[in-house]
Amino acid sequence: MIVICIWMSDFLSSLGALLLKVGFVAYLANEVRGFILAAPVLYAMYRAGGTGMAMWLGFCSLAGITISVIAPLFVARKFKLLPVRA
Repeated sequence: MIVICIWMSDFLSSLGALLLKVGFVAYLANEVRGFILAAPVLYAMYRAGGTGMAMWLGFCSLAGITISVIAPLFVARKFKLLPVRA
């Protein structure tokens, strides 16, 4: 019985470490995705000549991208997966 408990503990520890690494890679991919999505928005604003509507649509698009990139940081801090900066 003790052998099963030790094996299960090692398994859960390894599984937790693997999931943490996968989550970190997913977070980095999300950051890269945010930068890739921002480039066409900025280019479209440039091509539109900086009109008020183009600036507003660009702002809204960039704000949505920013929220999708920054929101995981707040969730990670809420669950104490990232240290809080002093």
